[in-house]
Amino acid sequence: MVAADRPNPRRWDTEIVVVGDDATGLVARVTSLLFERGCNIEDLDQDVRDGVFRMRLHADTDGMVCKPATLEEDLADLGDELGVDIRVRLADAEAARKAALLVTKEDHAPRAVLEACEDGTLDAEVPVVIGNHSTLSPLADEYDVPFVDVGDSGGSHDERELLRVLDEYDVDCLVLARFMRILSPEVVFRYEGRIINVHPSLLPAYPGAEAYRQAVEGGARVHGATAHYVTTDLDQGPIIAQRAFSVAPDDDPDDLKERGQPLEAEALVAGLRAHLDDAVVVRRGRTHFREGVDPEAYDLGGVVAGAD
Repeated sequence: MVAADRPNPRRWDTEIVVVGDDATGLVARVTSLLFERGCNIEDLDQDVRDGVFRMRLHADTDGMVCKPATLEEDLADLGDELGVDIRVRLADAEAARKAALLVTKEDHAPRAVLEACEDGTLDAEVPVVIGNHSTLSPLADEYDVPFVDVGDSGGSHDERELLRVLDEYDVDCLVLARFMRILSPEVVFRYEGRIINVHPSLLPAYPGAEAYRQAVEGGARVHGATAHYVTTDLDQGPIIAQRAFSVAPDDDPDDLKERGQPLEAEALVAGLRAHLDDAVVVRRGRTHFREGVDPEAYDLGGVVAGAD
């Protein structure tokens, strides 16, 4: 079983993510440091998007010849020397599943996640709700969760502040619960494979804004909602869960929105549950059930390929 197929690499392997400007010898410097400290690299991949370089690797640290804190300090020092951000997430089989909720103004999706965490449907803790408006601060108060507004007067979010808050709360994954802003590679690369969004259409149909209006104008007879992993390509990440409903010829966008919003919430909770339970793995842009997982235990809408 290769590293990418292991149940939740966050728990089984130490994950190291390097983000910044590309530089000659950068990969060699990082991998050499790990080798010198007795870490065995299991998986490594690189990408560049919009001028931002990312390297992500998973390493087996069972034979490491230094303390975990020393490894983190050494990599941080190397990052400072090279002018890049190096983040370490140490393997921890008992790691808390900390999921930050990113929100804008609609409360149906974030409320569903908070309720599912509270009643045990989701094996997760929401340590912080982050908004680009202050509209949903009362919702966070209702569930006794801190709320942080990272938006300006026009709703544009400050990504430096967003990253600072995510670090402060030691967040493991990001849940975009109708967060109406696009995350740049600076954020996506740091949390790749751990950002889940819900979109109000049956992707790949009608990506982007105004999906309900697009569906009406396009003459759709079936519409729905999709929970998917976020990538640097807008609304094109691997699909986890979907919900669908019929569209009548005389329906308008408000009709679709009324029927669609509860399904958005359902799809998001279902997709997040599959992620948190390590039930799915992404291969070649598609989600698959992991070996040994019972597909009937997860109501994902039939969009995830069968077990390996």
